[in-house]
Amino acid sequence: MPVFWLDEHDFTFPPPYLAERDGLIAVSGDLRPERLIEGYRSGAFPWYELDGKFFWYTPHPRMVLFPKELIVHKSMRSIFNQQKFEYTFDTAFEQVIRICAEIRRPGQEGTWISKKFIESYTALHQRGLAHSVEVWAGERLVGGLYGVSLGRTFFGESMFAHMSNASKAALITLVRALEQSGFSFIDCQQDTAHLRSLGARPIPRSVFLYLLNEAMKAPTLVGRWRLQEGRLHTDPV
Repeated sequence: MPVFWLDEHDFTFPPPYLAERDGLIAVSGDLRPERLIEGYRSGAFPWYELDGKFFWYTPHPRMVLFPKELIVHKSMRSIFNQQKFEYTFDTAFEQVIRICAEIRRPGQEGTWISKKFIESYTALHQRGLAHSVEVWAGERLVGGLYGVSLGRTFFGESMFAHMSNASKAALITLVRALEQSGFSFIDCQQDTAHLRSLGARPIPRSVFLYLLNEAMKAPTLVGRWRLQEGRLHTDPV
């Protein structure tokens, strides 16, 4: 299959079924917020940057987590019962994404979160479309995650933990809030043991695209998120 070069002035993405076997569908010369939005709506996401070019993927199968299928193991239930951490939404977005870019991960050299990624996702955050969950131990930020929300889908991008189980606690907090707020699913993108342990599972790309299309019919929860009585509410950005 061909890999498509995305036009500078046209944000349209090619049909996902034209992707390479590994999911590569297109390459762009920019990562403008408008392109990010259209990419996610089309089922694609940028995986990394190389020589100023951004590589977009639409994997098959696709890893997703349905809120009702969330698995909270006994050890994690204890963490919540003991109130080991405190949780916030959208209070330290840029700090979270920068830590995600800096943290060392087993079997991975460097990071795909380049300076341009940070700038573009921060711009989405300023528009009320990208969000973070922060995990605190006292005044110390010990874990978190960030991603993009459109319609009734949350597209997870990256997470980090400076204390054991802090990233799991962030994801569990997010999933519970999304379920109470009527979200359909979380796009986890990649298949990892960490995500499987929390209930995520792979589904065919065709099923993912159908569910995505249905989720995009709902209005987007735009703004700075905050948690109130278990549900997500928004404040102006």
